Amino acid sequence: MLIGTILQGKGADVTTVRPEATVTELLELLAEHNIGAVVVSEDGSSIAGIVSERDVVRRLNDRGADVLTAPVSSIMTTDVRTCPPTADVDDLRQTMTTHRIRHVPVVADDRLAGIVSIGDVVKSAIESLETEKAYLVDYLHR
Repeated sequence: MLIGTILQGKGADVTTVRPEATVTELLELLAEHNIGAVVVSEDGSSIAGIVSERDVVRRLNDRGADVLTAPVSSIMTTDVRTCPPTADVDDLRQTMTTHRIRHVPVVADDRLAGIVSIGDVVKSAIESLETEKAYLVDYLHR
């Protein structure tokens, strides 16, 4: 299965935040959309970084409550791993597991085209296994 197939099912909408937004504004976005990470972007299509709930928690621990008024750019991850829609789900799952990454932006034609989470990847694996099981059960009952 390809990452593009996951995006077809879940949609390609990506919540983004500008680098100069405050961490408090970031938290409002995360809560409003019930998501765990946001792509940091100047224009909604380029990627300046990614920031997650974990980033906020770690910086709160390091810096205290003052981090809430800091810009998102001060806590974001700038070395963002991305993938194309043509990437294989199994390969991405391995990459996400190996590097302990929970969210990967999808890029097509140098533009943000979606985002997949480890939950999306695991869900697709479970669906594939369920389909395979159904075929095997059907085969055995013939």
